[in-house]
Amino acid sequence: MSVRLRFALASAGVFLVLGGLVLAGVYFVVRSTLEYRADILTPDYITVHNRGVFYRYEDHYEVARARALQVRAFYQRDTLTDVRNVGALIVAAGAIGALGLGWRASGWVLRPVKSVTETARRVAQSHDLTERIGHQGPRDEVKELADIFDTMLGRLARSFDGQRRFVANASHELRTPLTINRTLVDVAVRRPDATEDVKRLGESLLLVNARHERLIDGLLALTEGEQAVLDRRPFDLRDVAEHVLDQAAEEADGRELTTHRLLDSAPTAGEAVLVERLVQNLVENAIRHNHPGGEVWVTTRWRAEQVELVVANTGLQVPPYEIETIFEPFRRLHGDRLRSDRGSGLGLSIVRVIAEAHGGTVTARPRDEGGLTIIVELPVDPSAL
Repeated sequence: MSVRLRFALASAGVFLVLGGLVLAGVYFVVRSTLEYRADILTPDYITVHNRGVFYRYEDHYEVARARALQVRAFYQRDTLTDVRNVGALIVAAGAIGALGLGWRASGWVLRPVKSVTETARRVAQSHDLTERIGHQGPRDEVKELADIFDTMLGRLARSFDGQRRFVANASHELRTPLTINRTLVDVAVRRPDATEDVKRLGESLLLVNARHERLIDGLLALTEGEQAVLDRRPFDLRDVAEHVLDQAAEEADGRELTTHRLLDSAPTAGEAVLVERLVQNLVENAIRHNHPGGEVWVTTRWRAEQVELVVANTGLQVPPYEIETIFEPFRRLHGDRLRSDRGSGLGLSIVRVIAEAHGGTVTARPRDEGGLTIIVELPVDPSAL
């Protein structure tokens, strides 16, 4: 149950208990008042009227006493019944009223907490750590909670900004010497007097250098993808997938892979360059972590308020319990499938952060025949609805 409902039920319960106690007290007070009193039931003198004849008390004492006892019994029974029934109805109605008033009062009391919750929800959905609650009010528990939340957001924002700046600066500083190394090795390999050993060593160094460059590019893309996409522009996911597949066609043909294109219109909105990187990483993984003569399926479609990109490929069997690890940076599955020297270990991590920055999700599941099926869901472009 929600806090508001618990507060309302607590109000009704308190009223019910207190009302019951008051009703019980009134009941016993009235009952004691209606108990036998000798000065009323046995007076010194009483006149009884029977069929037009008046009798003295001394002559018909028993008749008078019996009638008085009968009147007392009926009067006591009716009075106590009215007190019990009417009082119970009043207490029940009061409990219902207390429930409604408690519900309204709790809404008023919890209104600042609702503001805190809405702000936290917006921050979680938009990844915008610059937003603050800024609650204005007396120095109470809610004010302290809002201030603590704002302080936490400030620390998180500084931490994430510092991490992004560090990765961006480190990647930039590392890219320059790698470019110089590639140039020097390439010049040394192309010299006319270069021996075969030097050429083989140079080719190995170029491969290592290329891997490091891809790793740095992946770190930069990972840093950019973690930032929320605020400037959303409409585009068709089908066009992006076609462009990526055209670029990857030569590599797929070199590996003797069959590519199946099942591309339907899938309008979405966001940063098309980042989404292109997302599709490129998925297609490259499907091609490079495949066996010769395998197959790759790329599908785009529009479903209700979501557009989907599905990339499936043949390959080695992937254990279901290790699926989630492929989305973690530098984490790889055990087996040849994800131990290729051409990968940096950041491809699917970049896919996830780009999808989440666009308000989407990424899921993966192993294929029974081997390989993976990866599904990316992105929000549909509102103007297309």
